[in-house]
Amino acid sequence: ADSREIAQKQEFSRRFARENIMKSQVFAVKRNPKLQENGNITKSVRIGKSCRGAAALLNYMWQKIQKKTEEKHMEQRITGTTRLLALIGSPVGHSGSPAMYNYSFQKLGLDYAYVAFDVKLEETANAIQAMRTFQMRGMNVTMPLKTEAVKYMDALSDAARLIGAVNTIVNDNGKLTGYITDGEGFVNNLRDHGVEISGKKITVAGGGGAATAIQVQCALDGAREISIFNKKDDFFARTLATAEKICKEVPQCTVNVYDIEDQACMAAEMKSSDIFANATIVGMKPLDQESVVKDVSAFHPNLVVCDAVYNPKETRLLREAKKAGCKCISGVGMLLWQGVAAFKLYTGQDMPVQEVKERFFKY
Repeated sequence: ADSREIAQKQEFSRRFARENIMKSQVFAVKRNPKLQENGNITKSVRIGKSCRGAAALLNYMWQKIQKKTEEKHMEQRITGTTRLLALIGSPVGHSGSPAMYNYSFQKLGLDYAYVAFDVKLEETANAIQAMRTFQMRGMNVTMPLKTEAVKYMDALSDAARLIGAVNTIVNDNGKLTGYITDGEGFVNNLRDHGVEISGKKITVAGGGGAATAIQVQCALDGAREISIFNKKDDFFARTLATAEKICKEVPQCTVNVYDIEDQACMAAEMKSSDIFANATIVGMKPLDQESVVKDVSAFHPNLVVCDAVYNPKETRLLREAKKAGCKCISGVGMLLWQGVAAFKLYTGQDMPVQEVKERFFKY
């Protein structure tokens, strides 16, 4: 399929170039008849006019043709045997998951289709029962259903059990297994940038769902030490409970919990860390001009700084870390890699990551 696509694109390029040159010749002479007096000048002007913007226009036209072709293929590949997958949560109208998954299914010739359903918290049980009724292959679960969905699972992965939430459900002949791939997405995003978590010390800001997933997955993947900073609010007890669970499950990993308001303590922990991760909402709108790290002296050239925030791509945290010489990794890749992990669970195959990156995740 790839070789046919390359051949089609090459033929399209040749036809486009011939037609564009002919049109530019006429245009150039009409604009300045004197060009006919000198063949060499005319030739160079013709070529120049034909080339300027031709590459960009060619690429745009090719993408349009490909989109139409893909839409046609989508219509043709839905059959009586096609199995359904879906994203559930609220809101989901902004999600790019259907495009990413359906592109990957088509690319690999898999008989699946993916859609998004807006499901409110009180509708969780009905949505998961529908998954059984319609023999759906799986579901991705987003807020606010991640914790509620756990109640209806037949089995949980180690990470999902520790965290108490799921973002991926796989249906194996009526048995529903819940997974949480957010943490795996974080670790694989690190790996994609040449950073391994095994044997490292990581400091994590945050105690919510994404933060907990990161903490648990890092422990399971061999982190030496994890320092967690969270607000001393009603949820601080949950952070302490998570730390206890990690220590029990992975005794070789040291876990510390601190008050996020203690910036001096955070700076000290960061200075002795290999990796720092922001898993709070600080950095996304309307807090996009703020950073969870107030003391920029905590940054050092040997520190890898990651942000779970993916919009904007470069947060204030990452800008200030970059100035200090840190290796910086945005949250866009985490979003991609958690989807890659879920795709593998559903299909047993690897998502065409490079193509998906180029098409949907330009980071």
